Amino acid sequence: SDYSIDFTNLNEGQNRNLDQRREFHRHLENMPIKATTIFNGAFMDLLTTDMPLILFKQKRILCWGNANQILEFTTTDNVAEFTAAAALDDNTPRFLRIAGDKLSCNDFVQLLSELTNNKYKIFRPGGISLLNFLIKLTRFFSPSENELYPAWQGMQYMRDLMEGRIVFQKYDSDRYPAIKWTSAKDFLIKEMKVPQ
Repeated sequence: SDYSIDFTNLNEGQNRNLDQRREFHRHLENMPIKATTIFNGAFMDLLTTDMPLILFKQKRILCWGNANQILEFTTTDNVAEFTAAAALDDNTPRFLRIAGDKLSCNDFVQLLSELTNNKYKIFRPGGISLLNFLIKLTRFFSPSENELYPAWQGMQYMRDLMEGRIVFQKYDSDRYPAIKWTSAKDFLIKEMKVPQ
């Protein structure tokens, strides 16, 4: 698995880590190996850690661009289950695309307001063009090219999610029916220890 958002529709040169994955794919295509890549969107687990989408203290949902743009999330456990099933499957295609849940920033506003009994709102500091400018500025002043996830790299991932060009056109989540997909609601209830 690439454990990644689907970069097949993204332009080269916009996300360093995805460019490196793309370069590896070109190498892989010339090898005598039957390969299957599993794209899983963003890891849902990041919602309460490293991804600044839910701003808990401010009761805001960070949004660059369209607040109705669908974002895809899958837990690491679900990705592991699906990957194990695919590894035992002799007939996997070259690409598989899964998502445990699909929500927009507006959906997150409604969900967090419901779970916390606090009124969450959209925080929109600007559009995609401003985010692109901030990425360039951050990379210029703090290149950190040898780090796996410097600040600007995380910003590139956020931009790719918010821009809307990585939403899957076809999902393979039903390929292995035994997998029970975790919704963002169930994940947040568990992580935030919301009383039932």
